[in-house]
Amino acid sequence: MKNIFRAFGERAFLYLWLGEIFTQIAINLFNFFLILMVFSLTKSNTAVSIVVLTITVPAILFGVLAGVYVDRWNKKKVLFTVNILRAFLLIVLALFHTNIIAIYVISFLIWLLTQFFIPAETPLIPLIVKQKLLLSANALFGLGIYASILIAYVLSGPVIIYFGNVQTLFLLAAMLVIGAVILSFIHIEEDPKKIKPIRATVTREIQRALTLISGSREIHHSLFLLALSQILILIIAVIAPGYANDVLRIPVEQFPFLFVAPAALGVVVGAVVITNLFENASKDKVINVGLFLSGIAMLILPFGSKIVAKQIVQSLNTYLPNILDINSIHIVVLIAFLLGFANALVFIPSNTILQEKTVDELRGKVYGVINTIVGIFSLIPIIAVGGLSDVFGVARVIVGIGIVLLVIGMLRVLRII
Repeated sequence: MKNIFRAFGERAFLYLWLGEIFTQIAINLFNFFLILMVFSLTKSNTAVSIVVLTITVPAILFGVLAGVYVDRWNKKKVLFTVNILRAFLLIVLALFHTNIIAIYVISFLIWLLTQFFIPAETPLIPLIVKQKLLLSANALFGLGIYASILIAYVLSGPVIIYFGNVQTLFLLAAMLVIGAVILSFIHIEEDPKKIKPIRATVTREIQRALTLISGSREIHHSLFLLALSQILILIIAVIAPGYANDVLRIPVEQFPFLFVAPAALGVVVGAVVITNLFENASKDKVINVGLFLSGIAMLILPFGSKIVAKQIVQSLNTYLPNILDINSIHIVVLIAFLLGFANALVFIPSNTILQEKTVDELRGKVYGVINTIVGIFSLIPIIAVGGLSDVFGVARVIVGIGIVLLVIGMLRVLRII
């Protein structure tokens, strides 16, 4: 376990990680708040798709441009300012939390600001940790992101029930402010010998970043994989309410505990495994294993009840106490854990490769490109998934996603992509 915590020896990284925890918990609680509110008001997967569109459209319109400006600005100040502004918007939403249009508009504005936060946050890591600690730092960073998801989604139902909608939004605003204060403690050592690049026009800077991406197989593959990982999460967010209702037959409020929590725990375990067992393994091979595990997990996700009905499971249940009988919910929890574990095998090595192969003056733009790719390539799937789930059922859509992931994994093994 000691390998994964080495990056905490860098105090600046510890502040970044703690600030990330408060920020991510607040944002993930906010996202689930939106999904619950919109679904409870409309009972429509398509309406939930619109919520997710308010997340992706800002990335399409402003992702790359935000990356250009973040590379020109002080990244620590960007993180602080964005958190403060997002906290203000949450306070405004508290006044209009039952208005569906207000929910959409404020979600859009929050994610517009987030386009500046993302290319300032992760690209800061190579500036505050040594290169030999990058894998440890990215594992901890990924662990922080998904542990925050675990905390946020497990607490989301109880928090909303206990505090109510208005007080919940004020609580989330306070958490963003705390995160901003912690991030303000980050100290970045400036290298006096480093020559700062001359700023070109915005168009020229974007062209430079795109040239770097297209000219390096490692970089554009890592971009694709990070985008794929995020798109998969967005798609699952769209189908989550329908999956809880139609497949699991449980109230949507129970979904975070039964699915998101074990998935986030799987990411945490994956981060520990990578840094302790696969630190010197080929990053490409680790990523391919993650893709195949993700595809297999998605394929079998809708069929928990059929697995339970198999003779081997029924026989096993005869030897177990009633309280330990295996049922479809247990199967779903196990598959969710596997999905989270697989995601870590894709996310952590891809992020590390990207940081190793890019320089500071281009890194924000590269992560801005990721945001835009996620926005563009998730736009049609997100719209389609919501509509297809309403028409054909969530189970068939999930199986289709699993097939796509397996095909991508196979194409990578054959080096076709």
